[in-house]
Amino acid sequence: MKQAREQNLGKLTTEQANPASYELDLKSALELAQIINAEDAKVAKAVERALPHVAQAIDLIADALREGGRLIYVGAGTSGRIAALDASECPPTFNTDPKTVQFLIAGGPKALVGAVEASEDSSKLGVQEMAKRKPGSKDVVVGIAASGRTPFTIAAVEYARKKGAKTVAVVCNPNSPLEKAAEVGIVADVGPEVVSGSTRMKAGTAQKMILNMLSTGAMTRLGYVYGNLMVNVHLKNEKLIERGVGILQKITGMTREQALSALKKSGKRVPVALVMASAKVGRGQAERALKVHNRNVRQAIQGFR
Repeated sequence: MKQAREQNLGKLTTEQANPASYELDLKSALELAQIINAEDAKVAKAVERALPHVAQAIDLIADALREGGRLIYVGAGTSGRIAALDASECPPTFNTDPKTVQFLIAGGPKALVGAVEASEDSSKLGVQEMAKRKPGSKDVVVGIAASGRTPFTIAAVEYARKKGAKTVAVVCNPNSPLEKAAEVGIVADVGPEVVSGSTRMKAGTAQKMILNMLSTGAMTRLGYVYGNLMVNVHLKNEKLIERGVGILQKITGMTREQALSALKKSGKRVPVALVMASAKVGRGQAERALKVHNRNVRQAIQGFR
């Protein structure tokens, strides 16, 4: 079994030797940077080829969240850490409940800061960890693995699918077991890495780009973005308060003083302040409108017209 796995691993494009980085250890610092940069330039094109499936996944996620479901990422190693990063940035960016976008990483939270790579080989652990989240028909589970063959991630996705969850795979090798396990397969075939097999490089960059698209795309479809402005930003520090003031000024044409006053009247909530100012209504009316329209700011404003 081990020998078969090694042979299969050797066939993956992400594991091949890259001719562009031949004798990399003999290059100067500038040459190293140029080689890596040239290879990184190929990542966006690889992701571009996967956009139809990215769009399909965005709609799945938006529909799930609209119905009160969850987006659950699952991965191991670099893939799991990228998943954790995207999930953790959704509450401050879109003011979502931390339970709305979650992550599972092989080895648990300690794997975020240290290598616990042996856990990724356990299908049993993948099932056990996913079972704790009780996935169901309202949820979307996204499995991330550069190789597309990580047992922990495959098992977690298969379990979630059996329980009725919609499933998505984000991989960097075509025709992988993970892609086949999921309903939607997003394949960013980035080719061999500069350092052979180091999928924290191009593959990791592709995964980060795709997860950014999935979460940002879904939240935008839900109306948590107005135009291209982060209207649901959580005002937890001075920088974010200033961002909220700037958003109100850009959309409504308010002065800085008026924007600060509007924020104060809204309870420091940009969406509420924006609906109040745009529809010329009180705080209570604005809050009710946002509730009726599931926090979709544009729809809440249009509801008064």
